[in-house]
This record gives sequence, structure tokens and C-alpha cells, in this order.
Amino acid sequence: MSSLDDRLIERFGLGAIDRRIAGWMARNGHFILRMGLAVVFIWFGLLKPLGMSPAADLVRRTVYFLPPDFFLSVLGWWEVAIGVGLLFRPLNRVAIFLLFLQMPGTLLPLVLLPDVCFTSIPFGLTLEGQYIIKNAVLIGAALVVGGTVRRRASEDTRL
Repeated sequence: MSSLDDRLIERFGLGAIDRRIAGWMARNGHFILRMGLAVVFIWFGLLKPLGMSPAADLVRRTVYFLPPDFFLSVLGWWEVAIGVGLLFRPLNRVAIFLLFLQMPGTLLPLVLLPDVCFTSIPFGLTLEGQYIIKNAVLIGAALVVGGTVRRRASEDTRL
């Protein structure tokens, strides 16, 4: 049984274009998602050791028990390693492993610095809180990319 949107698409004669667009997305979506994740991790990561990260103060306040400049540099290069690992398919497992080791730490400010992350707990988020919550999307994207690591490159040349 087809859904209402499928019936409407066919009714308006859009079935062929809909199938082509959906097919293009299926063929290219994983690759574009992986490249987007790589860019985000490389870009955000490089900002930290270069002293240009808007998140530096938040990181310093969260991980107050380590030397802040040293930790920011290590964290930044860790994120760059994740991004580079996502660029090259044979390194995806390592990149996703590093990403999942790092992600719990990105959520620490929600617990350790609620006054910085929330205007009203639990739903009123500050800009910093929004920055942290967006990591849910990065985690979801990493799960999707991780779901492709057992595929052979010949199964999809874009992966």
C-alpha cells in the first residue's frame, strides 16, 4: 500500500523526478555526510590550537583540572585526527572510535556548568548550550557513517 505522499507525487506526475532525486541522494548521501563531518571536525579542531576557537573558554571552564592551553591543543589535534580519519575510508573505524571517546566530554558542561548552558533548566538553552546539544546530530551522523564501514568500496564508489 502506498502512502499519501507517494500517491500525491504520482498524481501530479512527479514520480520520475522523485525517483531520480531519491536515487541520487541514496548514492551520494553517505559520502556527503562523511565529508561534512570531516570538514566540521578538521575546522573546529584547528581553531583550538590556533587560539581561535569560540569554545575555548567553555573548554577551559569545564576541564579546569588540566593545563588549559595544553588540553585545548590536544583536543584540537584529536578533532583534526577524527576529521582526517573520516576523509579516508580505511581510517573510518579509527575516526569513529576517537569520536565516540571524545563525545562524552563534549557533554560535560551540561552537568558541570549548567549556569553557562541553560537559561532555564532543562529546555532554555544558551548559545553555549545549543553548541553542545548540536553534538546529538554529530553522534547520529557518526552512527550512519559507522554503519557503512563493513561495506566494500566496490559496493559504492562514493563511500
